[in-house]
Amino acid sequence: MNAELIAVGTEILLGDIVDTNSSEISQQLAAMGVNVYYHSTVGDNPLRMAAVLSAAMVRSEIVIVTGGLGPTEDDMTREILAAVTGRPLVQHDGALQHITEYFRSVGREMTSNNRKQALIPQGAEIIPNPRGTAPGIHLTFGRTHVFCVPGVPTEMRTMWAESVVPTILELEGQEAIIRSRTLRFYGIGESTLEERVSDLLHSDNPTLAPYAGLGEVRLRITARAATIEEVSSLIQPIEDELKARLGEFLYGYDDASLESTVAQLLTDSNRTVAVAESCTGGLVSHRLTNIAGSSTYFRQGWVTYSNEAKMRELGVPEALLEELGAVSGPVAAAMAQGALARSGADVAVATTGIAGPGGATATKPVGLVYFGFAVRDGEVSSFSRQFRGHREDIKWRSASEAINTVRRLLS
Repeated sequence: MNAELIAVGTEILLGDIVDTNSSEISQQLAAMGVNVYYHSTVGDNPLRMAAVLSAAMVRSEIVIVTGGLGPTEDDMTREILAAVTGRPLVQHDGALQHITEYFRSVGREMTSNNRKQALIPQGAEIIPNPRGTAPGIHLTFGRTHVFCVPGVPTEMRTMWAESVVPTILELEGQEAIIRSRTLRFYGIGESTLEERVSDLLHSDNPTLAPYAGLGEVRLRITARAATIEEVSSLIQPIEDELKARLGEFLYGYDDASLESTVAQLLTDSNRTVAVAESCTGGLVSHRLTNIAGSSTYFRQGWVTYSNEAKMRELGVPEALLEELGAVSGPVAAAMAQGALARSGADVAVATTGIAGPGGATATKPVGLVYFGFAVRDGEVSSFSRQFRGHREDIKWRSASEAINTVRRLLS
């Protein structure tokens, strides 16, 4: 079956909010083996909404609409669905009771406009909403199934998982368990990674899908089978093969991040880390301390943006700064060494570079970043990386590289 998604809301078109719903739903439809050929975003305009919905219902067997089910005048999804299909709106008593009880349970008066949320096109079914007031709608029209759910992500996710997914699987004649396993890689580009696993990307079950992030790449394995054991038996050989081909770049699984991986390594080894930052402006420290329990492994951090701060706070020799400049390998190493000595940590990492857009020279372009690292009773060294992108991109990539350096040292 083919599906398409319609996101309703002028606020999406204006960029006031980001449509994360379509991304999440598309990923899960792909895992279910449902093709998604179109995404549409339409504002709160009845004529344009009707045109988009009508076109979708002609070309797709499954149409999923998010948003426009609330109580206000600009919430028009149910009215447009009724108009496009030529069905009158009727009150669903069960939905009205749910809305009434919801307001009673939270101690708020239910205004009259909330009653419209209980209206659905004649012949449609409601999709229960355990997280909010507006029920969803499932309407069959010829060969097309239209599913309308609220745009609020928390409500959408629950309704999608508990009601819409089982219905779509039933429509496809599937009674199967679907599971995914995501492998996360750092230090390898998307094109290089895809080339190494190209022969594995054309399997139907399990499927293997690459996703690129800012400096990272993910591979998601998705399998479908009758039992959990069968699903696992399909996923495991692919996972083993990926680890054999790409193990040097693999840092975690599923919801792991570089920082959560490092946090676990530090905790398991009972070691601590210190950070000295210049161009990243505290981003490394922020990410490492954004993990619950970071007080057990994070000793101290410095943001030494000026040369004076590098000398005063970290003991970087003035001669190094004068001879080589702040953006240099020896200065990065000296920053890490100073952080290690002053904090008493087991591992220290430092960043110094040019995030841009200004400050570059012929020999030190925007995106050039040096990393220093020091290990207690071990080596002190440095290396450089050349990043591309805007200032925020360079800072994020630099922070990721610094955190990955700690991961490599601990591993």
